[in-house]
Amino acid sequence: MTEPLKHECGIVMIRLLKPLEYYQKKYGSWQYGLNKLYLLMEKQHNRGQEGAGLAVVKLDSPPGSEFIFRERATGSSAISEIFANVYQNFEKVSADKLNDPEYASLNLPFAGELFLGHLRYSTTGKSGLSYVHPFLRRNNWRSRNITLAGNFNMTNVDELFQDLLEEGQHPRNFADTFVLLESLGHGLDREVQFQYDKLSKEKGLKGNALNDAIAENLDVHFMLSKASAHWDGGFTIGGLIGCGDGFVYRDPWGIRPAFYYHDDEIVVVASERPVIQTALNRDVEDIKELQPGQAIIIKKNGAIQFSQIQEPKKNIAPCSFERIYFSRGSDADIYKERKELGKLLLPQILKAIDSDIRNTVFSFIPNTAEVAFFGMTEAFNKHMNDVKLRKITQKGSSINEEELERILSMRVRTEKVVIKDIKLRTFIAQDSGRDDLAAHVYDITYDSVKPYEDNLVVIDDSIVRGTTLKQSIIKMLDRAHPKKIIVVSSSPQIRYPDCYGIDMSRMSEFAAFRAAIELLKERGMESLVDDVYKKSVAQKNKPKEEIINYVKEIYAPFTDEDISVKMAEMLTPAGTKAEVELVFQSIENLHKACPKNNGDWYFSGNYPTPGGNRMVNTAFINYVEGIERR
Repeated sequence: MTEPLKHECGIVMIRLLKPLEYYQKKYGSWQYGLNKLYLLMEKQHNRGQEGAGLAVVKLDSPPGSEFIFRERATGSSAISEIFANVYQNFEKVSADKLNDPEYASLNLPFAGELFLGHLRYSTTGKSGLSYVHPFLRRNNWRSRNITLAGNFNMTNVDELFQDLLEEGQHPRNFADTFVLLESLGHGLDREVQFQYDKLSKEKGLKGNALNDAIAENLDVHFMLSKASAHWDGGFTIGGLIGCGDGFVYRDPWGIRPAFYYHDDEIVVVASERPVIQTALNRDVEDIKELQPGQAIIIKKNGAIQFSQIQEPKKNIAPCSFERIYFSRGSDADIYKERKELGKLLLPQILKAIDSDIRNTVFSFIPNTAEVAFFGMTEAFNKHMNDVKLRKITQKGSSINEEELERILSMRVRTEKVVIKDIKLRTFIAQDSGRDDLAAHVYDITYDSVKPYEDNLVVIDDSIVRGTTLKQSIIKMLDRAHPKKIIVVSSSPQIRYPDCYGIDMSRMSEFAAFRAAIELLKERGMESLVDDVYKKSVAQKNKPKEEIINYVKEIYAPFTDEDISVKMAEMLTPAGTKAEVELVFQSIENLHKACPKNNGDWYFSGNYPTPGGNRMVNTAFINYVEGIERR
């Protein structure tokens, strides 16, 4: 993608099911869990580069000693920093003690059995160490401690905040992370208190026996179901409880992803499937997906439970952007789906080049569009073979050797025209200077196109704002002097804001929306903007369940092609000599390519949760009123 989108976030949970001595003996180190946590987090570095954190729980630390450890850092090198800090605790320990699991368990921090890792991207504009997961809620009772990390964004934080106030709480922060922590913490408190009253009164337990019984009987399912009854948003949330229980819980719409693996040694849950495959050397069929509304719960005794916390919604909507862009392309299914996205664009591209394959060069915008490019070229190669077969069949036995050689020499011309240069950092204050620098993030391979004869087709995975396209890509491609530039998006037109964890929240950001507004002006239909604004304001204070996405009416007068033509016009820089055309994937073909991930609200405006309609309603009101905030 030419304009990388921030995405919140990536998580890892690990539970070692054997004593530390087992891993020392089998793998040569009791640090097996820590080492796997590091690998799993590094393999998901793509999911968060603004910060990272980890938490570790010891299962059997004696009273008077710490049992929860946490390390967090901000910045793109946060993973390296937090693990350097963790391993620094072991540097001054003698080799014999460091290799003694019993000594480590009793004396060294982070020598535990339950791990939680997090990679952060901020989609709300809030930054700093206090916003880096895992979050920790402390208490002197082991079972009342909880540390939380997740990949989530809630659309009804105001309602959840009000729920806490009605419970008598005084939350210190309005952010959804803090609100969820307090909501789950409150549920945990109530569950522990229930078990305490029951076990102390009915069975007369006290002291360590009481604590052990509370941990054994703690109903994590009940805690999660009560706390999340009114949650609206996309989420995968992992939690560690001080008594030794752990859980990962996925939203009932299935918006955010979660995958898991377990055997008799280890339980691993992560945001992406191939990272588990790589870290544990497992086959694709060994890794399972957590289902919508489901939680995996690991009790202190190692028992694994799969619990349906909330019933799956009828409109299950796994995020399609996970398949198009965010998740690693090394996933077996995602790789096939991205190739299919490229293949399905064949008819539209043929139309754009007037079927002149002989005089067309095909390329891609590095690096995430490369797989879609492979699919596109496969489709064109098959098309060319069909053309060759037809021509040869038409000639029949009358074909001569020269004609046959000419037909067989027909090929799809692919070149690496676009090169992503070094990452340029902008220290220039003036806008003009920054724009000039941004224009050089990409470069071209010169003489890869026949000047003024060739069409140039370049595929990207999506076009959001179009800024880099206008400031850099089209200018750069025009320097190769193609007859026509066709920029192809393997995803549909992005028209609506996201509210479930992707950094696309303002209407003015979307090139498709700006194009629709310009078309309304040109056709004397500007009053439609005012009509939609009035409808949006009129429902502003309604319950979210009653809000309608009237922003769809802004696009209704136009075909997809109308919008594409206007976008191409608006994004073509002054002085461009080549004709420029934009080609987009259809929503129908998106669903063909990614049949299990039909969440398409950023393309269609069909939000899976009521809070989504409220968010797009607010975003449009903000646009009309000139309020540029998330």
